[in-house]
Amino acid sequence: MSVSEAPDATETGRRDAVLESALLTFARHGYRKTSMEEVARAARISRPGLYFLFASKQDLFRAAVTRAIERDLAAAEEILADPGKPLRERLAGAFDRWAGRYVGPMSRDVPAVIEQNPDLLGPITRTAPKRFEELVVAAVGGKAATGVAQTLISASVGVKHQVETREAYLGRMTTAIGLLVP
Repeated sequence: MSVSEAPDATETGRRDAVLESALLTFARHGYRKTSMEEVARAARISRPGLYFLFASKQDLFRAAVTRAIERDLAAAEEILADPGKPLRERLAGAFDRWAGRYVGPMSRDVPAVIEQNPDLLGPITRTAPKRFEELVVAAVGGKAATGVAQTLISASVGVKHQVETREAYLGRMTTAIGLLVP
């Protein structure tokens, strides 16, 4: 690595750390109640440093959520592609990564923010769920794959809003998967 590459790697690492801290802060306090000062404090960066990386709270939220969604899709794809695990286990793992980790405050606040500001997150709000459905359809396979995938996704949406913990989400989704997947 050359000397000229080091700042980029450091800045990328710092940006990733800030985005992770921001996502956790938004999840804890909700979008409206989260301030840039709180995110800066959580990320252990100065407020001007945070504004150097992100011009606004909306930009920061968009970047944090987009990064999380992209990582969740990649993880779900990897989980579903693992031939060493039974299909039901792979589906439970993929749904847990896609939605289970968002049980709680973030699951209530994000949809309201998106509904009130439809352009806030851009096209990823349409493309990512479609991609997740495609991954589940491919994993399930067979004639009924689309119906099974769509039913599991609908169950996931409902369960996510009915439970308070990730463990409860995973338990209910495991039951749904067991009922729908041979």
